This record gives sequence, C-alpha cells and structure tokens, in this order.
Amino acid sequence: MTSYTRPIGLPSHSGKGLGAAEPADLRVGRRGWLALAVLMLPVLLISVDNTVLSFALPIISETLQPTATAQLWIIDTYPLVLAGLLVAMGNLGDRVGRRKLLMIGAVGFGVLSIVAAFAPTAEALIVCRGALAFFGAMLMPSTLSLLRSIFADRRQRRLAIAIWSAGFAAGAALGPIVGGVLLQHFWWGSVFLIAVPVLVPLLVLGPFLLPESKDPNPGRLDLIGIGLSMVMLVPVVFAIKSVATEGASWSDLGLVALSALAGILFVRRQLASPNPMLDMRLFRVGAFSGAVLVNLLSVVALVGFLFFVSQHLQLVLAMQPIDAALALVPGLIVMVVAGLAVVPLVRWVRPNLVVAGGLVLSATAYIIVMLTGQNATATTLAIAFVVLAIGIGAAETISNDLIISVVPEHKAGAASAVSETAYELGAVLGTAVLGSILTAFYRSSLVLPAGLSESQATASTETLGGAVSVAGDLPYSLGQALLHSAREAFDSGVVVTSGIGAALMVAATVLALITLRKARG
Repeated sequence: MTSYTRPIGLPSHSGKGLGAAEPADLRVGRRGWLALAVLMLPVLLISVDNTVLSFALPIISETLQPTATAQLWIIDTYPLVLAGLLVAMGNLGDRVGRRKLLMIGAVGFGVLSIVAAFAPTAEALIVCRGALAFFGAMLMPSTLSLLRSIFADRRQRRLAIAIWSAGFAAGAALGPIVGGVLLQHFWWGSVFLIAVPVLVPLLVLGPFLLPESKDPNPGRLDLIGIGLSMVMLVPVVFAIKSVATEGASWSDLGLVALSALAGILFVRRQLASPNPMLDMRLFRVGAFSGAVLVNLLSVVALVGFLFFVSQHLQLVLAMQPIDAALALVPGLIVMVVAGLAVVPLVRWVRPNLVVAGGLVLSATAYIIVMLTGQNATATTLAIAFVVLAIGIGAAETISNDLIISVVPEHKAGAASAVSETAYELGAVLGTAVLGSILTAFYRSSLVLPAGLSESQATASTETLGGAVSVAGDLPYSLGQALLHSAREAFDSGVVVTSGIGAALMVAATVLALITLRKARG
C-alpha cells in the first residue's frame, strides 16, 4: 500500500529513554492531495449526472415526448437505483477492495454513458439511466472510504471532506450549467458524453495515486438484504409518482405498505446479523442519525429547486439554455466557498448551529421563490439560488464530516455509503415528492384553449415541455393562449412547491439543533 504519511521526529535520547520517538505526524503530503484530486473526478461526475438531465428535460420532453410519469422516471431512475445499491456496493468494496471497485465502476459507467447518449426512446433512456446507476453505485462509496484511509489527521480529513462535500454539492449545481452549455451547441445526448473525458484521467492515475484498502473481516455479501433495500425504496417512489399523475388509489397504498414491510424486515435482518451489511446500531448515535437526515433533506431542497427553476428559466422565461445556465453560476461559486469556509468556522461555533444556520438560509431561498411567484425573474431566481447554495454548502460539509468521523476505519465503506445513500435518496425525493406535487398542480390548474386536438390536449396536459412543443405547431394566437395558460399553471405549482420546500427546511433546522447538539467541532 502506498504510504501517505510523512514521519517527523527521529528517535529521541533526551530524558524520554533510549529509542523513544515523537508521535508520528499523520498529515499527508502532496501525493495525498493529488489522490484527493483524482477522487474528486467521480464525485463531480456522479453529482453532475444527478441534475444535468433536469436542465436537458425541456428538450428531451420535446424530442422524445415522454408521458408525465416517464419524464419523472427519466430523472429519478438513476438516483433511485443508486440509493438502493450504495450500501451494498460499499459493503462489496470493503470485501474486494475499494480501489478495485472504483476502477470497475469507472469502466462500466463510461461505456454506458456512450450508450445512453444515443437512446432512441424515453423508455430506452430510462433503462440506460438504471444501468448507469448500477456502475455509479460502485464509484461513490469508494471515494469517501478511500478518503478516510488517506487522511488520518483529523484536521486534514475535515478539509478533505469539505472539498469532497463542496464538490458533491457543487456538482449538483454544475449539472444544469454544463447542460446549458452543451445544449446550446449539441443535441441532448451530449450531456452523457461528459463522462468519458472525466473518467479517463481516473483510470490512468488512480492505480498510481490511490491506495488499496478493504475490511479485514467483511463478512458475507447479503443478497437478501440488497433485495429488501430495493423493495424498501422503489414501490414508495412509484406510488408517489402515481398519486401525482393519476390520483390516489388502493394499489398506491399497497405499494407504500410493501415498502414499509420491506424496511422493517431489512432493519431486523441487519440487527440480527453478526456482521451486517449496514450496521443499524450506528443510528443510535444522535449525531450520526441527525447528520444523515440533514444530508437527505438538504439534497431534497437542492434537487427540487433545480427541477422547477431550470424549467421556469427555459420554458416560462424562454431563455436560451446557455443564458439560463449562466444565471446559476453565482450559486455554484458560493456553494463551493461556503463549504470550505465552514471548516475553520466550526472550530469556534458548535456544529449544530452552523448546520442550522445553513438550513435557515435554504428555507429563505424557497420563501423568496414562493413570494415572487409568477413574477419571478431570472435575477430573482439567481439570488434565491445563491442563498440556497450558501446554506447547502455549509450544511453538507459539516454533516458529512460527522458521519464519517464516528465510525471505525474498517467500516468506512459502509458508513460512507450511508452518507451517499442519504444524498441519492434525497435526489429521488426531490423530484419524486416536490416534482410530483408540481406536476399535480400543473395538471389541475391548466386551462386548455378551444381548438386543440385530443393528442395535442394530452401532450399539453402531461408536461410544460409538451405544451411548449404543441404551441409551436399551432396558429400564433392559439399557441400564445396555450403558452400563457401552461406557464401560469406551472408557476402556480411552483408557489405551492416552494412553500412545502421551505417547511421541510424549517423541520430540518429543528432536527439539526436537537440531534447535533452534543457534536463538537
């Protein structure tokens, strides 16, 4: 294994006994920071891939013409499969080697990204997204657990985690910006091809810079537990989407019950196992469970915000993709700055206060959107995103540091998988809950002008992108009437969704103040 620590101090012969030595300096040198730079490549890629399609969604909805449900699944399949497999892949990395799993995941992700770029239908794109998530799940647990192995010094590790967290959060914000630049010049499939130039340096430099590490006593691979974790997540998300698009039914209640039953069985199985895939006892530690929930709710806020803001900028304000992307650049910058700025701040301010302050800012951003409503301009939304980005950047850095710091090093893969599972589950819920609520309000508020054919009316009702596409084929006056009605319906849903987002952030603030009160910087 490559050594990253540089010893300081030679054997001392002064008063401490022959052969005594100063404590070893655990801080890493330049090689360790280069390893971190390599690890940031898959972090940025996975995070960008979570949100890049939100920005490409208007063009995809016009080109592939998916139903409202299919549109949500195009976004959610990827983070949903990731969330279901991250703990399992973290456990697998503990067994076979985290660097090895990282390399395998990089190759598979790169190949499938090329396939996804040329998907001919919405259904094919959904399948590709699920396959991408399978290999993406190999990448993410390895990054944070390798980081834990490389950075033994607590202060350096906190800075490294701050960079990791800032990269993760910034990648989610960078997704729409990258998407906007690419869509301005290329077809929608180009957003997938960015994986290739990002992963090639990882595959070339990773074997030289990254140490191999694994759990010396990993236990067996729990296939039943993996299956239960998937059943715990998929049916409830499917039910949320079904309620939003088709209305509530008994089958939806059955799906929720199935998820709840699978969750109970999963927890019981893990508690009964002498070497569980996911050590549920960790959640008895208030700082750990609180930090995980803060992670989840922060990402719900971020992804939900990007879901409707990207559509408002392009389809309501009729901005070009590149112009809409530029409106989000200030938020991206301050998100990175905020994530790094809290590293020295937390030495003097209690972590729960720092996290709570960040969440209050996130709630404020949603309130800004809620109050401006249908009169929101690009400037207003850019300011709101800056406020949100400061809060998310600060909260994510501290919560990730707390999660990884309370576990033994040999369980770093499984613990980091919990952090990333919270992130991916938050990405799912951001669109599944907030996106579904927005879709439901859009459909119920839309008033179709007379003169539309049945197929035109159906396409317009499904999504705002569908209405914009239909309006382009109509006579001018009829098309303008449809656009006006569709945009008003969409923004009425944005107002309601923003109110719910603000309430979630207030709840997360209270949660952070209570569960993280004993945590120390």
